[in-house]
Amino acid sequence: MNIIRNVFIAMTAVLLLVGCGEGEDQQGSQTSTEGDTGGEKTGDVTIGYFPNLDHAAAIVGKEKGYFEEELVNYNVDFTHFPNGNDFIDALDAGNIDLGYVGPGPAINYFLSGGDVVVIGAAANGATLIVSREDSGILTLEDFDGGSFCTPGNGCTHNVQLEIMLNEIGLKSNRLGGTVEHQSRVNPASMVAMFEQGQIDAAAAPEPWGTLLVEEHNANVVTEWNEVFLGKELASVVIVTSSDFLESHPDAVEQALRAHKRSVDFAHENTSDTLNTVNDLIFNLTQSRLPEHVLEKAWERMVVTTETHGEALQAWATASYELQFMDVEPDLDGFVDTSILDAILSE
Repeated sequence: MNIIRNVFIAMTAVLLLVGCGEGEDQQGSQTSTEGDTGGEKTGDVTIGYFPNLDHAAAIVGKEKGYFEEELVNYNVDFTHFPNGNDFIDALDAGNIDLGYVGPGPAINYFLSGGDVVVIGAAANGATLIVSREDSGILTLEDFDGGSFCTPGNGCTHNVQLEIMLNEIGLKSNRLGGTVEHQSRVNPASMVAMFEQGQIDAAAAPEPWGTLLVEEHNANVVTEWNEVFLGKELASVVIVTSSDFLESHPDAVEQALRAHKRSVDFAHENTSDTLNTVNDLIFNLTQSRLPEHVLEKAWERMVVTTETHGEALQAWATASYELQFMDVEPDLDGFVDTSILDAILSE
């Protein structure tokens, strides 16, 4: 138990540093500075990602060097984030050029007039609704009078849970309801909140939801494939700005080729992929997650290149119904997977 607690304490410290703007990987970062480039480096590409299991494609591509091998004429840097809001802030500020993020923050940014384009997907699923062992919450109906946390306000996981609660007549306190919501809770902080009785439940990304179940006896309230749009909704999309897409189409194509290699590797090498993710977490925290947790969490997600545009629109409509958005969403121009589709058809 102390080992698991130390994992979360260390992970929380790292994510807090990222939230303060110190997002560059200190130990696991790889920067392309040499190799068979076929010419001199012509620029820099910074890629954002989260240290979560459903970002396995990003992590594999980073740790195996696929991005550096494909982006032959660019110096490649990586920056990790604790939540989608911070990722979007970095994209908006030009601190990253492309990367992996949940669809929720990207959609919210797009609808507010932000410059963001979805160029592919990386994973489906990976949202688990769990509750503290002694919370008394075993079903969605039990949330009445309870509390839950999510990584961000209006994030992908937040909307998935709240729309299900809304369908059975329950609302969060944000809407004047009886269910308390605490947002911007780093996934690595959820275990401490569960242990200390500070929160009753969580809409958690993997592997953190499974870790709460396997190591802290949390209840599974809703499995990943029963969560709203659980099977179709991309939990991770690859995004860039239209400006970067137009000015550096070669870099985008090369990054997507690296992404495809990463997805293919993950499909063919589950054990190695899980070890790679765990090694990165170790590089960030000096602690490892239990192997059986990663193995079970892996079963609650699908690493993929397939982007379900209709599911993204359905999620956005749900977000509007929950009043996270002021205007009914129109995602026309939000998704452009033409480059990835061409690569996949080769």
